[in-house]
Amino acid sequence: MLKKGLILTAASLFAVSAVSTVQAASGRDYISIVGSSTVYPFATTVAERFGKTSKFKTPKIESTGSGGGMKLFCAGSGIETPDITNASRRIKSSEYEKCQKNGVKEIIEVKIGYDGIVLANSKKAGQMTLSKKDIFLGLAKDVPNPNGDEKLIPNPYKTWKDVNPALPATKIEVLGPPPTSGTRDAFAELAMEGGCKQIGWIKALKKKDKKYFKAVCHTLREDGAYIEAGENDNLIVQKLVANPKAIGIFGFSFLDQNGDKIQGSIIGGEEPTFENIAAGKYPVSRPLYFYVKKAHMGVVPGMAEYLNEFSSDKAWGEEGYLADKGLIPMPKAERKQFLSDIKAAKNLVLTK
Repeated sequence: MLKKGLILTAASLFAVSAVSTVQAASGRDYISIVGSSTVYPFATTVAERFGKTSKFKTPKIESTGSGGGMKLFCAGSGIETPDITNASRRIKSSEYEKCQKNGVKEIIEVKIGYDGIVLANSKKAGQMTLSKKDIFLGLAKDVPNPNGDEKLIPNPYKTWKDVNPALPATKIEVLGPPPTSGTRDAFAELAMEGGCKQIGWIKALKKKDKKYFKAVCHTLREDGAYIEAGENDNLIVQKLVANPKAIGIFGFSFLDQNGDKIQGSIIGGEEPTFENIAAGKYPVSRPLYFYVKKAHMGVVPGMAEYLNEFSSDKAWGEEGYLADKGLIPMPKAERKQFLSDIKAAKNLVLTK
């Protein structure tokens, strides 16, 4: 009898807890979104349209960086945690595991399109033409000894001309994102590592010691040549206008919106244009995502409707309003696949 009473008590407590969680979550009448500064302008545009054209409140969005957003998103479920996190790179396995550990077990992954990472400068200066090797040699903490030895030394290069005689004798001064940024992750992988692989003996390190190879290729210099400028890409644009000798690293959309003041560097012989990124020609481009907490669907008002707005052709399509903001649309077949995943509320499953 006592055992039965305990079971009933436990069941009652569980039911009360479940109801309390739903009531707490439903107490928030707006969608909470965090994450990538690169995805921020796209998500904000959708949120504003959503707020004006639906019966739901405009979602509140914070630009925390991809890493910062994942940390908040994966902290748990409930009203105190965000419903969606934006990311300018795919969720890492370590982040996915943290989500699972903290009870965020059902996640919907949505790819929204593509973006290029640009190295831009003021139009008051000359347009830069760089290879990925130039970028690595200019910004890596340790680089191959210029004397030809297969050894690494602290980066000795002060100007771009030191890196490559064909480049201007301008001081290496690059404003870029912090480690919490998905743009920083993608830049390290696409540009820095891409340049690393053009040096034969360093490329060979990947098979011998993958961890050391990554450390060599991804670690940026800390002597003042690379300056962490925070998550506000608009602020970087302002600093480039004020200092024509500097170069800034950010997403293509910020170049697209400020083309009267700044210009993108030619990388690998290709200009950072909408057409080149869409065609896969521009070498430093990446996909953009957002992640949805499935447990909040049907509890926080407007979740399904917000996803429907974002994944509509009028938003992310080839002639959608996000393309006007600089988002590179996915091919039609890819849009169709992710739209299907959204409608099915397909759970993301990451395996090592």
